[in-house]
Amino acid sequence: MTAHDQTANNRTAHDRPLKGAWGITALVFLFMLINFADKIVVGLAAKPIMEELKLTPDQFGLLGSSFFFLFAVAGILGGFLANRVQTRHMLFGMAIIWSLVQFPVLALATFETLIVCRILLGAGEGPAGAVATHALYKWFPDSLRGVPTAIVAQGSALGVIIAVPALNYIIVTYTWHWAFGALGIAGLVWAVLWLIFGREGTLVDPPVHAAAEGEPVPYRHLLSSPSIVAACCAAFASYWGLALGLTWFTAYLVEGLGFSQTMGGNLSILPWIFGMVVVLTGGWISQRLKKKGVSSRICRGVFPAATVILGGCILPLIAIAPSPALKVAILTIGTALGSTIYVVTPMIVSELTPHGQRAAMLAIVGAIYTSAGVLAPWAMGKAIQGAASRLAGYEQGFVMLSALLIVGGLIGVLFIRPEADRQRLAARFGVTPDSAPSPARP
Repeated sequence: MTAHDQTANNRTAHDRPLKGAWGITALVFLFMLINFADKIVVGLAAKPIMEELKLTPDQFGLLGSSFFFLFAVAGILGGFLANRVQTRHMLFGMAIIWSLVQFPVLALATFETLIVCRILLGAGEGPAGAVATHALYKWFPDSLRGVPTAIVAQGSALGVIIAVPALNYIIVTYTWHWAFGALGIAGLVWAVLWLIFGREGTLVDPPVHAAAEGEPVPYRHLLSSPSIVAACCAAFASYWGLALGLTWFTAYLVEGLGFSQTMGGNLSILPWIFGMVVVLTGGWISQRLKKKGVSSRICRGVFPAATVILGGCILPLIAIAPSPALKVAILTIGTALGSTIYVVTPMIVSELTPHGQRAAMLAIVGAIYTSAGVLAPWAMGKAIQGAASRLAGYEQGFVMLSALLIVGGLIGVLFIRPEADRQRLAARFGVTPDSAPSPARP
């Protein structure tokens, strides 16, 4: 075996993270923290924005959806670019974009300015999840990706948990305009840290088939894989709830249930705290089951998809709950219970996708399920505007979400079967299932 072959073998046979992996995980975690703080600010300032700019629920729903107008397209383009460009450069560039598009709101706060800035922010953040995950997976082998994936996913929850009290204080004390400015400054600080400490991982996954590593699997075969289609359906339903939380949760507490802006804003962290516990626990359980030899069908399919269904079964109770506190509890649990699907979806994609195509596939899959963000805020705005009361409109929107969660979760339970799909891909490209790489040692 040549020195080159030995190096390649070492890079594909790791059963432990590369040196420095957890430091990079911490930086990527902060990256996702800022990412979701950027997303939540409009929803957190919903009432003062609507009052100052005199927006109807329909218009505010459009504002919430505008963030996702270019999100999916930019995500896909960024994913393909990440197959060719080092992820450390892309993460730095995205952070700069996020920061700069926050500042115009300080100078000219109009509905049109907000729409344009949110569209540009969405374009800058579209590739974030896929590129961050791709960057992280260059540091961890497949069998050890559950916990770091869950930690980075919790950048979103902790971003909201940390940012909400601070941003709410800024909104109440200095006006909502300065909340955008504070996020711009935070993005620039992260970019400086990444410029100093960010590095590129060197771990390469074994190929999904026996062909040369540079020979790709056609994307139509990957995207039509039942496991990936089903994971997209379950994640789409769950992301619908997340998008509603980003845009409408605080408004529901303030307008629908009568809480003050300060109390409603601070209570907005509840779904994210619960979601953080769910994702970390779910990611740990999934990884633990995988290391014990449990099939991906169970630990990355049935288990997380069943939690999506359970969340959908809980949500309709919100319409009959007798008190605001109980309504908040039901909404918190129902929307966050299925969050483990965000952890396992990139692992399903990685399990079926050749290394050289992984960033693009992660981006495409992310674009598919986050497209729920285009529809969910707008649909809720329509429901509120057409209802007999604001409270009735909100609750109609949550019942619609429950139906989506049940259907999406059922599809996931029935059709997420990574082992079977891997065998089909292997057979299609001229190898037997036995030639697929063995799992890493626990």
